[in-house]
Amino acid sequence: MSVLLLVILHMLGSLEQFMLSSGRGAAESCVQKLIMAVTGDETAATGDMPAYQIRTPTTTLPQGVVMAASPGTLHSPQQMAEEATRKRELRLLKNREAAKECRRRKKEYIKCLESRVAVLEVQNKKLIQELETLKDICSSKTD
Repeated sequence: MSVLLLVILHMLGSLEQFMLSSGRGAAESCVQKLIMAVTGDETAATGDMPAYQIRTPTTTLPQGVVMAASPGTLHSPQQMAEEATRKRELRLLKNREAAKECRRRKKEYIKCLESRVAVLEVQNKKLIQELETLKDICSSKTD
């Protein structure tokens, strides 16, 4: 598929949303401008192109709902609700797994920090003892 065709399809999808949310007159103007931009024909802006006729949508979809790529794949509200429920459950499941993994990593990190604290405490005690020993040696030499 050419890039131009993909751009046109994307623009038509946006236009469909616009038509559902605004009046027919504004949408017709947008369609005429789109046709003019695609074909380079300035007569499209005035509406003199008989090959292109602007029709009102035959189905009334709720605002914000865009038709699928092929008109034969329209879903009923029940199917759309089931799909939304399925997606939500999948999202919740993924989130649960991610949270579980996050808690596991946090526990591992805390254990690592606790063992480091224990090693550093032992090292600190040894250094304190060594310091005391060196102080004793130094003080006995000065006496």
